[in-house]
Amino acid sequence: MDSTALLLAATLSAGTVLAIAALGLLINEKAGIVNLGAEGMMLCAALAGFATVVHTGNSWLGFGAGMLAGALLAGLFGVLVIWLNTNQYATGLALSLFGAGFSAFAGTRYVQEKLPEQSHFAIPWLADLPFVGPAFFRQHPMVYLTIALTFGLIWFLYRTRAGLVLRSVGESPESAHALGYPVRRIRLAAVMVGGSLCGLAGAYVSVVYTPLWVEGMIAGKGWIALALTTFATWRPARVLLGAYLFGGVTMLQFHLQGMGVDIPSQFLTMLPYLSTIVVLVLISCNPQWIRLNMPSSIGKPFHPGS
Repeated sequence: MDSTALLLAATLSAGTVLAIAALGLLINEKAGIVNLGAEGMMLCAALAGFATVVHTGNSWLGFGAGMLAGALLAGLFGVLVIWLNTNQYATGLALSLFGAGFSAFAGTRYVQEKLPEQSHFAIPWLADLPFVGPAFFRQHPMVYLTIALTFGLIWFLYRTRAGLVLRSVGESPESAHALGYPVRRIRLAAVMVGGSLCGLAGAYVSVVYTPLWVEGMIAGKGWIALALTTFATWRPARVLLGAYLFGGVTMLQFHLQGMGVDIPSQFLTMLPYLSTIVVLVLISCNPQWIRLNMPSSIGKPFHPGS
């Protein structure tokens, strides 16, 4: 029973990383922009967040630094693809490679650094409940904020005028432009907000999830978050559920190893990525399901006056 509660708790923490990043990418794609640079942004943000906490001792300042780093890199990406009309996919891949290389170079001095002792969080009374207390009510506040962010994004996208405008830009930027909306500025704002959330996810990894800095520590989570938006068919609630699903698969490998299951560790390490491929293959078997919610102009450039 205790091991199951610990597995559920670890699943929530691991899923939080994917959920924050995937929600940011969802905002990008709702505006019609595909950013393949999530992995690089998360790496740079992880370094920025870790370095900030090392020097200040404040985790929340670390989260802010990670969000700022992600927003700045996303802003650079947005200027290139929205105003200079570079290819979205090639530019995103270049950003991912740049982030991996730059974070490895700039983070050399932080490899041996250690963060200050982190306080343990628990919701009074609820945390003392048997089973559900350790599983659900002893999490970092960011876990609960991510759930609130998901519901807030649902409200924003489907219950506000600004959300309707954002979705219209992703569906038909020409029509939005004809109605007088600044399509390129809206897309840039969406890209930077999405980048800040990817940055928050990266900082969460280095500050809370695995409180250390090593080269390449994001380990493909940015790519899984990118696949998660398609898996969730661009619905925020499905993004959250999918993130917990992939988080559970990630934690299952450690759980099985701890139980002494005789399976090669290399195979267990493959599980999160193998499950991602399997899910995408299953979704691809029904293209209509994807097209039902996919923004019509996703990945397509927009040129005012053309």
